[in-house]
Amino acid sequence: MTARLADIATQAGVSEATVSRVLNGKPGVAAATRESVLAALDVLGYERPVRLRRRSAGLVGLITPELENPIFPALAQIIGQALTRQGYTPVLATQTPGGSTEDELTEMLVERGVSGIIFVSGLHADTSADMRRYEQLRAKGVPFVLVNGFSPEVRAPFISPDDRAAMRLAVTHLVSLGHQRIGLAVGPKRFVPVLRKIEGFRAVMREQLEAGPDETEELIQHSLFTLEGGQAAASALIERGCTAVVCASDMMALGAIRAARRLSLEVPRDLSVVGFDDSPLIAFTDPPLTTIRQPVTAMGQAAVRTLLEEIGGTPAPHSEFVFMPELVVRGSTAAGPGPAPSATPSAGALPAAPDRP
Repeated sequence: MTARLADIATQAGVSEATVSRVLNGKPGVAAATRESVLAALDVLGYERPVRLRRRSAGLVGLITPELENPIFPALAQIIGQALTRQGYTPVLATQTPGGSTEDELTEMLVERGVSGIIFVSGLHADTSADMRRYEQLRAKGVPFVLVNGFSPEVRAPFISPDDRAAMRLAVTHLVSLGHQRIGLAVGPKRFVPVLRKIEGFRAVMREQLEAGPDETEELIQHSLFTLEGGQAAASALIERGCTAVVCASDMMALGAIRAARRLSLEVPRDLSVVGFDDSPLIAFTDPPLTTIRQPVTAMGQAAVRTLLEEIGGTPAPHSEFVFMPELVVRGSTAAGPGPAPSATPSAGALPAAPDRP
């Protein structure tokens, strides 16, 4: 083995330690150096280890949970464009009900020799999931980056929006309009973004309205991240006397508007609704939706930049890169039944941000 390392090192013009790092899939080796070592293996007639066999021409996998929520195609487009500009070919792999699982899609991409994988809102965001699957992927020498949902158990870079800050923006805006009975419609408790939104919601409700834990808990309704889920959650919150509802996705917000109309309520006169994402075309709904804009472009580009650093042998630290969201005020929020808002925005409120072009 020592003789073989020496031969490869001489052929590649590097140290035996560098050859060992490449053969064992260790980080910290520049892409050009790694290629020199692999080329030396080929020249000397040694078989490459399975995990180091030549990867297909610059393929990068992108795994999303589904494409019905417009935020996922929006992220996929930004990530795909950024990869293409860097000479890589994106391979979109989408989970579907009754179809392939994340693990099956990951295995398929690895078998096709992708250079790396970006996971969007995957099992890493599910606190009930087994995180060992990501360590197993790392052991195969495949770099990866995780978007939306942080886990301290996974040694990888994470890209996330600031969900706590998002709730502060939404609730502060509604309080400035006079709302005091504000509900939160979110997805299942096991997801990290849901837990963070709840943390932010509780904190700002305590600070802005002096709401106690029991009162705030009554104003939180779990459901599904779908139009139907938003409708069900909003119906329950309206029954509890809410005059405004903050939703964990734009799809849920559209469901909340439908719930209000089925109860003969008008948005925003009788119920103010705030979404989350600022999905494409959401500015053209009836009424145009006030929402929290995820910094999709910045997050997508950061995910690609971080992954390419991993592929190039200079891995990012095991940390989370958090991006600040933005309040976009449109037509689905208006004055509530509480104290009349002043002529100028309150200290925490933000003016309307420009819509998408």
